[in-house]
Amino acid sequence: MLFIAAQTPTDTIHTSVAPIADIMQQQNEITLFEMLLKGGPILIPLALLFILVIYFTVERLMYLSKNARFDKQFIFTIQEFVKKGDIDSAIHLCEKTNTPQALMIKQGLERIGKPETEIKEAMDIAASLSLSYMEKNLNVLNIIGRVAPMFGFIGTIIGVIVIFYDISLAKTVEIEVISTGLYQKMISSATGLAIGILSFIFYHWLNAKIEKAARHLEETQLQFLEILNKTETV
Repeated sequence: MLFIAAQTPTDTIHTSVAPIADIMQQQNEITLFEMLLKGGPILIPLALLFILVIYFTVERLMYLSKNARFDKQFIFTIQEFVKKGDIDSAIHLCEKTNTPQALMIKQGLERIGKPETEIKEAMDIAASLSLSYMEKNLNVLNIIGRVAPMFGFIGTIIGVIVIFYDISLAKTVEIEVISTGLYQKMISSATGLAIGILSFIFYHWLNAKIEKAARHLEETQLQFLEILNKTETV
């Protein structure tokens, strides 16, 4: 005997409502890119600032990874050359190594036999020059960190203007009327602040790396001068 289950009205309602709910949920979903587009034209300069932040950060990291390397064994090798009196080989090693550490020691090696103050001054100049190369373009990150929130504030002002303009046209204050301006002012402000914070983080992070390199250069200079003093006393 064949029995057919009867479909209740409640089941019919659930089966019809479920697809509608799924469709509405899909329509209400918004991607990050679509949300950023609601920020208005001020997002164009903010996007350019973001690209500059990423570019200069990566560029400085690549430069520092290559030029801020400090080899502890290097100074001991120089010490052995100096003890043997083979200054030419020591200078050749510095030229071959071609790092701020090596170039600074090279200035000292070329002035062996001269007063210590003159040697130290030449090494200080070499170290300062190397550090200035490391700091190149860091000011760009500092400026972007200050400018980006200002662009976001400009977007906020434009969003408020859009809100009042839309209200004047619609003659009513409904969420649908003011939503465009609200999106614009909130998204532009948040984006400007985010880029500014990111820029400051990278700026101080890179500065910390450069300060560490400066300490290493100072330690290397002291070790080299100590080597010279020991060699002279022997």
